[in-house]
Amino acid sequence: MSYLGGTSARVAVAGVANGLWSVETIARVHLERIAEVEPSLGAWQYVDPNAVIEAAKALDRSTSAGLMRGALLGVKDLICTADMPTTFGSAAYDGHRPAYDAACVALARQAGALVVGKTVTTEFAYGTPGKTRNPHNPAHTPGGSSSGSAAAVAAGMVPIAIGTQTGGSIIRPAAYCGVVGYKPTYDLIDKTGVKPLAVSFDTVGVIACDVRDAAFYTAHVTLRPDLEPGDAPAMSRIGFYRSEAWPNALPEAQIALDHAVEALGGSVAEVRHARGFDGLLDLYKRMKEWEMTTTLAYERVTIPDRISPRSRADFEAIAARASAAIFDAAEAEALKIRARIDDLFGEYHLLLTPPATGEAPEGLDATGNASFNQIWSFLHLPCVTIPAGVGPRGLPVGVQLIARKKDDARLLAAAAWLEASLARKR
Repeated sequence: MSYLGGTSARVAVAGVANGLWSVETIARVHLERIAEVEPSLGAWQYVDPNAVIEAAKALDRSTSAGLMRGALLGVKDLICTADMPTTFGSAAYDGHRPAYDAACVALARQAGALVVGKTVTTEFAYGTPGKTRNPHNPAHTPGGSSSGSAAAVAAGMVPIAIGTQTGGSIIRPAAYCGVVGYKPTYDLIDKTGVKPLAVSFDTVGVIACDVRDAAFYTAHVTLRPDLEPGDAPAMSRIGFYRSEAWPNALPEAQIALDHAVEALGGSVAEVRHARGFDGLLDLYKRMKEWEMTTTLAYERVTIPDRISPRSRADFEAIAARASAAIFDAAEAEALKIRARIDDLFGEYHLLLTPPATGEAPEGLDATGNASFNQIWSFLHLPCVTIPAGVGPRGLPVGVQLIARKKDDARLLAAAAWLEASLARKR
């Protein structure tokens, strides 16, 4: 039986365990796919095909490889890898090789996963885009900052790619590229070895070909097997929520929500009881900007001429208006709001919203509107985006589920069920 590219990581792992395929075979198929489509998409910052094959052969020889042997990963170039350059998306760090793997990489490798390479990020996970294009239409943005991770998965170059989200950097690009994005509860996945942007919100997550692959990766790097969905998910009450970002929703985003409600049997009611959850986008911005003045102080103060002019101008403007007093006031409000999250959810286990304003915008100078994501990053809540159809220009549109903090297992189970239901209705 020959191995076919585009197969989920779980199927590949099962095939290796059953002797159907070798890790080397799986690696070669994916490297062929990368060679075919990478020149037009620019999803990768670094891939060394020879090193990938040697690592695959070593896994095939190993008698102690873990339960992820056969799973291939892309790693966002914001995340440290000891054996590959880590540039943080900036020419200022060309050739930079950390001395260690980030925790989210080390634990995946310990479990037997094979890292194919580093995926493109916007510079320092902020606003200056990289070279990546949307696989569905190269004239449109793939989103960001985990742009390469989303494009690599969407184009079948890897089944799983690690990303990070401070505002909307996993959910939005996954939605734009028509794949699954999962931002876990804040700090569920250890972020040691990840270049910080705003530490109050930075979260390691995953972009994958399906929900179960996202859960598969997360379960292994958090050592929480209960995160993998079973065959019969717990019944969950789902409420449709119009956040302060709702005026940004385009018609295709609303149509996708209608498809999701239909797939859920029409049992979704609108959340109408929530009060006091407006103004979160402004609080998020105030906190993020102050933290950026410290996390990126070296780049802004010491090596400004080595970073892009756009980032330099952005960082200088932010430093001029941010302050500790503004941050402290916003953080105090954040703590109060997070403490009464039950007032938002009420009787519902999960909330349903758009993951983005609609289809990926045309143009490559920006990565899209993150307002439908920043609210949940601010609240530290887990989110999943699932493909739910296409918009008027033939580009993917998704829907987003949100759960209470640390209710990731329920979220992933419900998302897997909704994903399957939506797929049946296409």
